[in-house]
Amino acid sequence: MGKKQKYIFVTGGVLSGVGKGVTAASIGALLQAKGATVSVQKCDPYLNVDAGLLNPREHGECFVTRDGAETDLDLGHYERFLDIELTQKSATLAGRLLFNLIADERAGKFGGQTVQLVPHLTQSIQEAILKSSQDSNSDVHIVEIGGTVGDYEGLSFIEAIREFSQRNGRDHCLFVHVVYVPFIGTSKEFKTKPAQNALNDLRGFGIVPDAVVVRSDDPAPISVARKISLFGGIPEENVLLMPNADTIYRVPMIIEKSGLNKLVSDFTGFQNKANLSAWEKIMRQQSSKPKTKVVVGLVAKYIDNEDTYMSVVEALKAAAWHEKTGLEIRWINAETATKKDFKAVDALLVPGGFGKRGIEGKIDAARYALDNNVPYLGLCLGLQVAVIAAARKAGLVDANSTEFEPKTKHDVVYIMNGQAGKESTGGTLRLGDYPAKLTAGSLLAKTYGKTDIVERHRHRYEVNQKYLAEIEKGGLIVSGYSPDGKLVEFVEAPKNTYFVATQAHPEFKSRPTKPHPLFVGLIKASLVKK
Repeated sequence: MGKKQKYIFVTGGVLSGVGKGVTAASIGALLQAKGATVSVQKCDPYLNVDAGLLNPREHGECFVTRDGAETDLDLGHYERFLDIELTQKSATLAGRLLFNLIADERAGKFGGQTVQLVPHLTQSIQEAILKSSQDSNSDVHIVEIGGTVGDYEGLSFIEAIREFSQRNGRDHCLFVHVVYVPFIGTSKEFKTKPAQNALNDLRGFGIVPDAVVVRSDDPAPISVARKISLFGGIPEENVLLMPNADTIYRVPMIIEKSGLNKLVSDFTGFQNKANLSAWEKIMRQQSSKPKTKVVVGLVAKYIDNEDTYMSVVEALKAAAWHEKTGLEIRWINAETATKKDFKAVDALLVPGGFGKRGIEGKIDAARYALDNNVPYLGLCLGLQVAVIAAARKAGLVDANSTEFEPKTKHDVVYIMNGQAGKESTGGTLRLGDYPAKLTAGSLLAKTYGKTDIVERHRHRYEVNQKYLAEIEKGGLIVSGYSPDGKLVEFVEAPKNTYFVATQAHPEFKSRPTKPHPLFVGLIKASLVKK
């Protein structure tokens, strides 16, 4: 088995979206603050091969790792809380495991055996967990099981971690179950029955949790913890009441003050006092009453689910804390956006995205910022619409991307070489970390403080360099290329105070304690504008 690591499994009951990811990340942050090395993994029971084709309106953003894995947004929580860079091994989907099993069966690797969920799929899950943990060589490996206990598609994962605890030793595996307790307004009481049923379901599959995190919208009385303890067979000190917090970054400190701290400390052997000074600093920044406030207009089309832009929102917050200013994110619907909407904000941000819907509103936002010296940050698609806006300003009134208008005469943005015909397939984009070289003396080089940078990507279309003269005539210059000069990575408007755009997704590398310079630059420029 190699190094005898400790494993913490985080499962959820009652309903999805209950906060398993934040719980797992916060436990990891607490252990880091005690001196432990921590690795983390998300196991999702979806029958998808990767998260690249999941609907962002339903599932939130697709987070991309440095090695190009398209994953669930919880990996973003892990990276921000733990300040680590994850890889494909931290994202395990049932579809990929089944895909590999079927490929192995067709290749004759099972020698005519009947291939079954148990033991073959459950063994594949255990091997994925073991591989991820051993490669990290961490003291503690935290595994979040997606979905809700009792879901049909998740049964193999629950069985797999039960078997894993037997295989690796129950004393090396800790189970934390996250449940939800609703408040019924008509009777004015919290109802623990759904949580009790969720605990019964988990026990029915052979797992007795060591701790329970009880989520609720409002603070629940201690009687709820006592009832969960009594009917769930969990020591009361290991039942943590966790109402909605004012910020998710408070959760590590809440856990540190609870009985869960002692349980985790005893289990891992890291019993020294946690150094949470970094988290305390974030709390001070968030709870302060700044004298200034910046209003950033986020021009998007999935405005009914903010999780779609989770990393962008968190990057903006971190930059505002860093500059000691208040922040209001004003959501601007790209499909209905007008100049009145753009005029009402201090800065404009166009995030990444795919598809034609709302694209003209995003182009209008870039053109408004370009013409009116409004601070602008374009991310991926935000760079492409800025280029289209500049080309149109230069006189190419029908300039467009072939993604939105395949027959456009002026394809200032076009399909990458080798990408044609793959528009509907997952895992075929330009994904993960890629280097870029910034022009010395450019605004972007000054903002980064260096000329050689690495950012994460997730896109298929590129700027057509045949139109660089027209783009420059429209007010933009290229200030960053791929090292071979073949791909445009960054543009900026030299006549504007702060108009920058990147083909990358810098939001993925922002941290609450280390905000990304492009977002800091946007907030700084907005404060100067005010």
